[in-house]
Amino acid sequence: MEKLKMHSSDVSQDNIAKIEALFPHCVTEARDEETGELRRAIDFDQLKQELSDHIVEGPQERYRLDWPGKREAMYTANKPCSKTLRPVWDQSIDFNSANNLLIEGDNLEVLKVLQESFLGRVKLIYIDPPYNTGRDFIYDDDYSKETGEYLEASGQRDSEGSRLVANTEANGRFHSDWLSMLYPRLRLAKNLLADDGVVFISIDDNEVDNLRKLGNEIFGESNFVATIVWQKVYSPKNSAKWFSEDHDFVLVFAKNKESWFPNALPRTEEMEARYKNPDNDPRGPWKAENMTARNPYDAGIYAVTSPSGREIKGPPKGRYWAISKENFEKLDADNRIWWGKDGNNIPAVKKFLSEVSSGRTPQTLWFYEDVGHTQDAKKTLLKYVPFENTENVLNSVKPVALLQRIVQMATKPDENAIVMDFFSGSAPTPHAVLEQNRLDGGNRRFIGVQVAEPLRIPEPNMETIFDMGRSRLVNVINELKENNVDVPGFRVLKLDESNMKDVYYRPDQLSQGDLLSSVDNVKPDRTPEDLLFQVLVDWGVDLTLPIRRETIQGKTIFFVDENALVACFDTGVTEELVKDLAKNEPLRVVFRDNGFESDAVKINVEQIFRQLSPTTEVRAI
Repeated sequence: MEKLKMHSSDVSQDNIAKIEALFPHCVTEARDEETGELRRAIDFDQLKQELSDHIVEGPQERYRLDWPGKREAMYTANKPCSKTLRPVWDQSIDFNSANNLLIEGDNLEVLKVLQESFLGRVKLIYIDPPYNTGRDFIYDDDYSKETGEYLEASGQRDSEGSRLVANTEANGRFHSDWLSMLYPRLRLAKNLLADDGVVFISIDDNEVDNLRKLGNEIFGESNFVATIVWQKVYSPKNSAKWFSEDHDFVLVFAKNKESWFPNALPRTEEMEARYKNPDNDPRGPWKAENMTARNPYDAGIYAVTSPSGREIKGPPKGRYWAISKENFEKLDADNRIWWGKDGNNIPAVKKFLSEVSSGRTPQTLWFYEDVGHTQDAKKTLLKYVPFENTENVLNSVKPVALLQRIVQMATKPDENAIVMDFFSGSAPTPHAVLEQNRLDGGNRRFIGVQVAEPLRIPEPNMETIFDMGRSRLVNVINELKENNVDVPGFRVLKLDESNMKDVYYRPDQLSQGDLLSSVDNVKPDRTPEDLLFQVLVDWGVDLTLPIRRETIQGKTIFFVDENALVACFDTGVTEELVKDLAKNEPLRVVFRDNGFESDAVKINVEQIFRQLSPTTEVRAI
């Protein structure tokens, strides 16, 4: 039940609404100087121009996308982050050998954490961000919010405690907050893209215009590739007030348009069926193609004689032969001209199936018969996730077939491509990667990122949308393995505060007593595995490299991709152990700062490695 406001209406906002009815482009968004909230406001320079019969002087005009909060969004993208990723072994599948990642946490911070490990390495990014319909806006980049404030941040309550209705365009925050949310994420995502990488973004009419402008600013207008129209429903909505909205958009931007080109799609059975062989040509099936054209040229008009003896004085009126007489005679001599069964028709060129491209050029109009619709997507989700309450099924989930087409177009099977989705939801993109790998034997990898957004109705086996996506992938992988498909697992990582105590980052802010009590820089609840992954993050090492544990001289040693990195976080490390590790000649080695048997051992570590493995980078935490 909605609450009464118990106060008079805001007269200034009422007046703005009246002006908006006359001059909609004169209404913008501005931040309230007292409260800091975004509200609708009048662009008085624009309004003065509308009411004047001459050009009004005003601020210098520039073509750019601007909104209240843009500078803050730019700062947010550049602001450093000290968080880390902690491994969750019991929620992963084949953790030590898995080459896929499923990460729980706010995607803005996760993107920052991944900057070094995956800089310039991601081939494809697909995202399905909130469409800004008033029902799905959940990302507010204020990480100090308590659980009680989550409802407001998730869009379930406004700042006055009232329920947000679907049509929130009257809210001054409508476009600005959405742009401020997406801008820093796309900025960070661009860094992760390979030079020949590409990003596909799903969106609807609410923000497609702003998204195009935002993408042009971040990726460059010259790197815009296409707007795809996806038919998302199989029947019209007769309850629609104006039009039945049957489509969504997918915007495509390349990191460098001159370096990325879509793969051809497989030819369909319908396309193959157009090729016949009525004359039993030994070169196989063919189809007749019109050999006339509209564009006039001097050599395009000449007489031909059919096999039946009929003289054809030239092409049909207003048309021209598309090939010269000399080439025509060569084709005819090679039995590449079709005159019809009776040898008396207008000539056509035989195009052989064996000589055409094995694929077809992708088009920008995608029908549900080819890539699925929203009901397909829900059925697939219900198949792989054991819901007890179907109200938790996401309305915005995308069909696997749609995402498979994107994966197929943007990546090759054998290039070990990384596919990323940082609005992963119920994990349809990772699902599509696994399915496409099954079909073409590919070795693509996925990175899925999803915030721990609570389900609408709590369920005993899952609490969040992240849990939903994980459950889906577990069941998909189990099904593939049951069908004897060799499929790698995934590592679950969770965004968390640093493993290090504050003294590690801000020793100048601590007293001498604090420093004495903080001999160990590591928080007491953190495991060696936690420390290993923070080291991987800080060193920019691939978080999917294979990990092997070994006990040497009673200490646990981690070998990442064998000798790419060797780590020991135990205490009591001796010179003998250090020498044993140095003999492996690792690229990198790391110890716990207070983990050595004595100060003398700690001092000698670098000298030992200089003697036995001079190229090894030695670090301590």
